[in-house]
Amino acid sequence: MLEFRIVAVDAETKARAGELVTPHGVVETPVFMPVGTQATVKTLAPSDLEEIGAQIVLSNAYHLYLRPGTELIREAGGIHRFMGWDRAILTDSGGFQVFSIARLNRVTDDGLEFQSHLDGSRHFMSPEQNVAIQRDIGADIIMALDECVAYPAERSYAARSHELTLKWARRALDAWRKAPGEQSLFGIVQGATYADLRRESAAALAGMEFPGYAIGGLAVGEPKGAMREMVDAAVEELPEAKPRYFMGQGFPEDIIGSVVQGIDMFDCVMPTRNARKGSVFTSRGKLVVKNAACAADHGPMDPECTCYACRNFSRAYMRHLFAADEMLGARLASLHSLTFYVTMMREMRAAIIEGDFGDWRRSFLSRYEEGDRGEEGGRGADVN
Repeated sequence: MLEFRIVAVDAETKARAGELVTPHGVVETPVFMPVGTQATVKTLAPSDLEEIGAQIVLSNAYHLYLRPGTELIREAGGIHRFMGWDRAILTDSGGFQVFSIARLNRVTDDGLEFQSHLDGSRHFMSPEQNVAIQRDIGADIIMALDECVAYPAERSYAARSHELTLKWARRALDAWRKAPGEQSLFGIVQGATYADLRRESAAALAGMEFPGYAIGGLAVGEPKGAMREMVDAAVEELPEAKPRYFMGQGFPEDIIGSVVQGIDMFDCVMPTRNARKGSVFTSRGKLVVKNAACAADHGPMDPECTCYACRNFSRAYMRHLFAADEMLGARLASLHSLTFYVTMMREMRAAIIEGDFGDWRRSFLSRYEEGDRGEEGGRGADVN
């Protein structure tokens, strides 16, 4: 079972450093989880993730259920053995995937009816079946099935969705309690951009006494101010002694802002997805290594980074790899960006413990935002 220990709390904000004890090791928080949707972080081997210090990865129950199938993963001894990763794993239930391909799916009171994006086959998944699927997969932390609504959402629809998510949460919790094991189940706060619904959702889930809690349905296009208001509304009702997870938040400045609000866990495809397209994150903002400005630049992607890519290769070489459509470019860029995220979280945690989180935050954001506004060295907008 999951154990969460708070090690230090910032004196000026709600930022906190903790330890999340899982069956596959202790995860130090705040933490960023690289996304390995289909039991792999694209372009990287588990040894790469270990080398950069990743402590936990995220996979997706929806995708693994469809391919290769949970029976195969169970026969392999669970997802840790299947993918060769002996550290912690969290699986998302798949609610967001249903939201993202809504044209293929239908939400009912009993669960989700959906069409496979792979072969068109029809499937049904109840909250109880979703728990069983994630048990077969064998992750350390599993998520209750939820409905994620788009932004903007009519209040009436957001309210119905919020109530349905709570009903599903109770059913998932009952199923999880009937078959105890080493896995821990998180409930997911919903409520769109309505603060009262967010409070109601968080308070109801807190009363169910989940081992941990996630905030879902945000970072889907809403204004930053609304996002911050919704996080505050949820955190006000969630227990301090349990871990809090913001699902899908990816920009460095947004992650830092959510740590200020008391969030412990994060995931997003952004660092690796952008990297595969030639855009990486650095201490001086985003760098588009595909840009012509990098063609004759023999400096590293980030002079402050000690990852394998920055120690050994130049911006000019990286630009060449992408221009030549070589796979190594995506691999090195992904390795660098995840190193940036893992390092950022590690430094943030140390600053909270040492009592200088405010100074660290101001210094980090000053350098990051100043560089991100410039054009030198190929900085600029992400490629699509």
